[in-house]
Amino acid sequence: MELIKDKEFGGERPLFGTHDLHLDNVTIREGESAIKKCSNIMATGCRFEGNYPFWHVHGFTIRNCYFAVGGRSALWYSDHLKMSDTVIDAPKMFREMHDIDIENVVMNDADEIFWRCNGISIRNLKLHGGTYPFMFSSDIKVDGLESDSKYVFQYVKNAEIRNARITTKDAFWEVENVTIYDSELNGEYLGWHSRNLRLVNCHISGEQPLCHAHDLVIENCTFDQGCDRAFEYSTLQADIRGAITNIKNPTSGHIIADSIGSVTIDSNIEAPADCIIETR
Repeated sequence: MELIKDKEFGGERPLFGTHDLHLDNVTIREGESAIKKCSNIMATGCRFEGNYPFWHVHGFTIRNCYFAVGGRSALWYSDHLKMSDTVIDAPKMFREMHDIDIENVVMNDADEIFWRCNGISIRNLKLHGGTYPFMFSSDIKVDGLESDSKYVFQYVKNAEIRNARITTKDAFWEVENVTIYDSELNGEYLGWHSRNLRLVNCHISGEQPLCHAHDLVIENCTFDQGCDRAFEYSTLQADIRGAITNIKNPTSGHIIADSIGSVTIDSNIEAPADCIIETR
């Protein structure tokens, strides 16, 4: 592997089509597509300021690096990435990629990140700002996530999320086969129109959670006092610890809680309208 150390590059495609490179303490200045159509690339202690530096790259490691605001849309159409101990201030990262391994990464503008990606492994990721992280992505494993981005995990399939603290709005809409363990989910309209969404040992807050859900499973979860009109038009099996403020028009299944503030069943309930609702 060729070592390039303590250098600066700028302009259009300065390292286009190169392979087997170790970039150490390299700065990519203003320009576009610095490391495009490359393979077997390692970047350590580097700074990326230009647009689109890693496009169509196959097999690369990014460690202890920094992506400035100008390094937007930096990682697209690439695969087999390992990224660790990196700070990203640029938006629109990770698009149409597969086999992504992330550890100890901070993203300060999480706008439209991880779109249409497959095979994502995450350990200790912090997301701030932006909208729609993880849109249309699949086969995701997360252990350690802090996020205040809006509309996270929309249209996601096959995901396992552990130890997350997510503050958002309209999260986990239209997801399929998603399980969330030991997490805190704060935001309105959680999990609408989901299929096979499972929540285990989670705390949930926000208005109108988990409506229009199909085959929803809730195990040993707690609900904030503001969670009203929960489970409307949902089919579910729910074991709730503590109190839930209001349940409205669940379609079918079984709900058990330590206490229930109120239950609303009106003429708008959908058939079969046979959900069992009880307290311990």
